[in-house]
Amino acid sequence: MVDDGKELTMAGNSSRKGAIRASKKGPAGGTGGKNKKRLTGKGPTPKAEDRPYHAAAKRKKAVAKKSSSKTTTRGAGRVTTGRSDGKEIRPARAPRGDRPRGEIVAGRNAVLEALRESVPSTELLVARSIEVDDRVAESLKLALHLGLPIREAHRAEVEGISPNSQGIILAIKPFQYSSFEEIMQRAKHPALIVALDGVTDPRNLGAIIRSAAAFGAAGVVMTERRAASMTASAWKSSAGAAARLPIAQVTNLARTIDAAKKEGLFVVGLDGESEDLISTMKIASEPLMIVVGSEGKGLARLTREKCDLVISIPISATTESLNASVATAIALFSVDQERRKG
Repeated sequence: MVDDGKELTMAGNSSRKGAIRASKKGPAGGTGGKNKKRLTGKGPTPKAEDRPYHAAAKRKKAVAKKSSSKTTTRGAGRVTTGRSDGKEIRPARAPRGDRPRGEIVAGRNAVLEALRESVPSTELLVARSIEVDDRVAESLKLALHLGLPIREAHRAEVEGISPNSQGIILAIKPFQYSSFEEIMQRAKHPALIVALDGVTDPRNLGAIIRSAAAFGAAGVVMTERRAASMTASAWKSSAGAAARLPIAQVTNLARTIDAAKKEGLFVVGLDGESEDLISTMKIASEPLMIVVGSEGKGLARLTREKCDLVISIPISATTESLNASVATAIALFSVDQERRKG
């Protein structure tokens, strides 16, 4: 550019020596294979908790240290039982599992009673750091004596299974029922069998089983549907008789009654509305099947029609009816007394 005879030179375009900026040393385009490590990526940015000097990493380290200290001091609240020689007995831990399957017994009194009656069980579940009183201590000793696995669990897990568990739960084994044919094979002459037509209260069921065993019955037959089954309550009410007496479940009681008749048994039903009294029964010395109805409705119509004889137990007019287990016990006692006379 020319201005008034003078040449003006723009910055950077001067041809004067030294005015041109020298280029950098080294290769102008790439490294040509040199310094490969400088081109290698360093990977993704670490998480905050993985950086040693980050606040998140310090918090993570503190939590891990706290949890490890709890693990080392947990033994202070462990449930143990003492021995006479001063040595400590620690219950064998069962494998860690989920909610116990089948029937359960919850609560210190209920669990202790079930263990005293030797109710068949699968495991004893005890909450960690449970307050050990006389009932818990005896329950642990009985479980050890029976060879029952004992599993410790968090209190939240135990209360999740049963809110009223008081920190201890007993899991019950499924009951092994017999068949009507097995009961008939076991029966001695003259046979005596008790059949239940829709008894729904487990405590009544247990009491009936107990009475049947006491008066020499060969077994108890009950229906599968709309009836009580062998729960922990029934076990306790039977006072151990359920372990000695065969108990059968049948799908159709009417067909079972027909089968009993073919085996030569007389079928006697108990019904409070019958005009025939138990004292007038003349077949007590014969093979018998005594049929007991449900607590509310009594004998079903078809069951009543299948019976050879329907009898009642005389009671005061002010009392509407007898409990099913009480009526069964009276009937069994009456049959036993007549057979003893003969």
